[in-house]
Amino acid sequence: MGQVSDLYNEKLLVQTSIVIFVIGSILAGISQNVPQRIAMRVVQGIGMGGLTANAQSIIGAIIPPRERGRYSGYMGATMAVATMSGPLLGGIIVDTPGLGWRWTFYVCVPLALISLVVLHKYLHIETVRRSVRIDYVGAVLIAIAASLPLVWVSFAGDSFAWLSWQTAAFWAGTLVAVLATIRVESRHPEPMVPLRVVKERTTALAIIGSIAVGVALFGGSVFIGQYFQVAGGHTPTTAGLLTIPLMLGSLVGTTVSGRLITRTGLWKRFLVLGSVLLVIGMGLLSTIDHHTPEWHAMVFMAFVGLGTGMLMQNYVLAVQNTVDVSQVGATSAVVAFFRSLGGAIGVSLLGAILAAQVKTDVTSKLAALGINPAGDGSTSLLDTQHLPAPVAEVVRAAYGDATGTIFLVAAGIAVVSIIAALLMKEVPLRTTVHKSDA
Repeated sequence: MGQVSDLYNEKLLVQTSIVIFVIGSILAGISQNVPQRIAMRVVQGIGMGGLTANAQSIIGAIIPPRERGRYSGYMGATMAVATMSGPLLGGIIVDTPGLGWRWTFYVCVPLALISLVVLHKYLHIETVRRSVRIDYVGAVLIAIAASLPLVWVSFAGDSFAWLSWQTAAFWAGTLVAVLATIRVESRHPEPMVPLRVVKERTTALAIIGSIAVGVALFGGSVFIGQYFQVAGGHTPTTAGLLTIPLMLGSLVGTTVSGRLITRTGLWKRFLVLGSVLLVIGMGLLSTIDHHTPEWHAMVFMAFVGLGTGMLMQNYVLAVQNTVDVSQVGATSAVVAFFRSLGGAIGVSLLGAILAAQVKTDVTSKLAALGINPAGDGSTSLLDTQHLPAPVAEVVRAAYGDATGTIFLVAAGIAVVSIIAALLMKEVPLRTTVHKSDA
């Protein structure tokens, strides 16, 4: 979608993406089993990919980089509120009699329809028509290269050992897909990922930093909510309320940094500061266990929110400043893609570490109490509110302790963002849309 936005009308594409997302949401809501729901989540993902890429592309096409910091702040604030309030709203929906989990998919439909009307009425953008050659092969190869490591981390340690021939096969396949992608992208006249742009120092470092931010943003928001539910024994609604500092921190970080960048034209200091705050927040969260006071975790989350808020949109902004408007869609999409990929890797990797540690701790401690770890199979071990008291205490302790471990891993990954930000060469934001006019 990022490449296509450089070739066709961005307004039509973002509207099409919304329609695809709505269709996927409705079908996910009426799905009857897990495979159907996963398939419909793929449809949602296609729509969301288009929204993510084209929203950035539209801003880049009509707003000069110097003014773009403020608008990127608005976009980041919107994403922060949406991302962090999702668990809260989802918890309320699930806990409300008469609604249930299906409405977590339906709730976005009216918002999407309203946005379609608003876009149709108020968004006016120039349409540039030219002959195009879509890089379909590159798109497929990129999807394969990105997906194989995620599939591997989902099965490693469970279906097969971390060090095994299956692991070697997955990574060999990933390497082949990456090499094939590079070959195709270097020869295609309009590649899905322009290698000449990716090779540029700012873009390459922004991609590396965005992966680290994705791990922190998505991994953190997913597992901190589960921590409050499982280790803290709270309902989904209460767990969502307890994650509000993460949302508020991100909201403040993105809006304040965006305005200051617009005022000064300088962006590197905010990337460095945001990365440092992110590492501090993750490091503090690595100290939590099932005995940690909730307000401690909430303060720690605020640091993470401030850091991700300063980083999420500003990495994209730094890259947009290096390219002309004709390439802003593809380059913005590349950074957003790797941030999302980092999130997927974070959820998969941290989830695998969490599951392995919890399983080991719960099995050994229940065995020491003379309790069969498998139980009777009627109640999930994570449903602590319906477990016998001794079992629930073991599960809460194991989950709380393991959560600290995965945030320690996330803190180590977030250090990469500091290094990437420090190595970036700051070029003051230009005041023109076209690079040639600067």
